Amino acid sequence: MGKLEAIIFDLDGVITDTAEYHYLAWKGLAAELGIPFTREDNERLKGVSRLASLEIILELGNKQMAFTEEEKEHLAKKKNIQYMELIKRITPADILPGIKPFIKEIKEAGIKVGLASASKNAPAVLKGLDLLDEFDYMADANLIANGKPDPEIFLNAALNLKVNPENCIGVEDAKAGVQAIKRARMFAVGVGSMDQLGEADIVYASTSELSFKKIIEIFSK
Repeated sequence: MGKLEAIIFDLDGVITDTAEYHYLAWKGLAAELGIPFTREDNERLKGVSRLASLEIILELGNKQMAFTEEEKEHLAKKKNIQYMELIKRITPADILPGIKPFIKEIKEAGIKVGLASASKNAPAVLKGLDLLDEFDYMADANLIANGKPDPEIFLNAALNLKVNPENCIGVEDAKAGVQAIKRARMFAVGVGSMDQLGEADIVYASTSELSFKKIIEIFSK
């Protein structure tokens, strides 16, 4: 491996967990449409785009054909407005355990910090967490054509951080995210279950276990 130049993070499930806010926003919209929506149903929406998530909810209520494409766009926007309201409640207390000291160590080592999140609301979330200034670059999800496992978003972050992808570490909690990191020829750190994230170079069960020293050690081998 070359010299480590940057560590690039996913947002949801790595820096904070906004899944609950997504669930509440979708549940509110489903209730308006007269569709029962449970936490179990919500599991099907993880890692799925906004419009595809809406299609799943409409399918649950057998209402796939009840709306035009334009009306579906409007419903998806309505959900996002509700989500944006809910994430205004986010505070630095919502940063996942171990992340703040981990980022501090990275910065103190003179290594760049990037964000590769598919969320169009990432800047608002980071602002609520009071972490906006910690990132040297955030990939703009609006400009990314291909979702993970395509490596585009990680390569975009490396390009704008002006670093070689092979000198980067990516941190992810989803299988598709780890695959995107590996396809970008980066070193992958997984946070979650070994079953799901086995392709990563190192896997931690939770963010509280992240060890900058250990990661550097393995990366440098």
